[in-house]
Amino acid sequence: MEHHPTFIGDVINWLLGWLAVPLLEAIGVHPHDAHRPIPDHIATQIFIVALCIVFFLWFRSKLSADNPGALQLCFEKVLSNPFRVGIYDLLDEIVGHHGRKYLAIIGTVGLYVLFCNVISLIPGFMSPTAHHTVPLGCAIVVFLYYNYAGVRAHGALGYGKHFLGPVLPMAPLMLPIEIISHVARLLSLTVRLWVNMVVSELLYLTFLGLGLAMLTAAWKMNAALGAAAVVAPLIIPVAFVGLHVFVAFLQAFVFTLLPVVYLAGAVAEEH
Repeated sequence: MEHHPTFIGDVINWLLGWLAVPLLEAIGVHPHDAHRPIPDHIATQIFIVALCIVFFLWFRSKLSADNPGALQLCFEKVLSNPFRVGIYDLLDEIVGHHGRKYLAIIGTVGLYVLFCNVISLIPGFMSPTAHHTVPLGCAIVVFLYYNYAGVRAHGALGYGKHFLGPVLPMAPLMLPIEIISHVARLLSLTVRLWVNMVVSELLYLTFLGLGLAMLTAAWKMNAALGAAAVVAPLIIPVAFVGLHVFVAFLQAFVFTLLPVVYLAGAVAEEH
């Protein structure tokens, strides 16, 4: 999906472009545009990371066990809630009693995906997750982490036995099947997030364009009709903004749930 240059992309390239060009050339990568060496989806991610660092440092100073504020209560619901879909809830129910020690990486990836999904609601921004390399990068982090957790929990040999299946004579058959199935998780995580975010943004832009075209056509036919049709580009986008928000939260939840499931399989006591 093509995007027009964004304001935040211009700002990040103005601030860091001079540093990015020599770094890229040092590793043999020649930017397509030397004046704008940092792509917009990368620039948006840099902005999100910087904003999150500032926000959570501020938020940490406001945490209180005795008198939690509204924002703290909202984040506590992200961890645990009556619907049992918080990060703690998923780790407790799927991984087990020791699951909460994996909160840092699971929570970070889930929230990062959420922030990348919803930032396009701000005019002048794009969703980095609508670019295939970003979901792929998140999927690689998840893939490496749950396999690392499995090796750490059982040792390299113990975790490796998981790929051989329960019946030793079937190991030559099970090994390639298990390897393919684990590698396929990279594709599954990447494509699911990427395609949903592309379609969500595309629907919003398409129907906004249709609303504006309807307004223009009605205005040319009759001024009164055009005045009545002005509601089209105002009402139509609202519905698709709601859809985009729903898809953004749903895909962030899926990108939290599936890594928890993969992690549970990797660290389970019985293989």
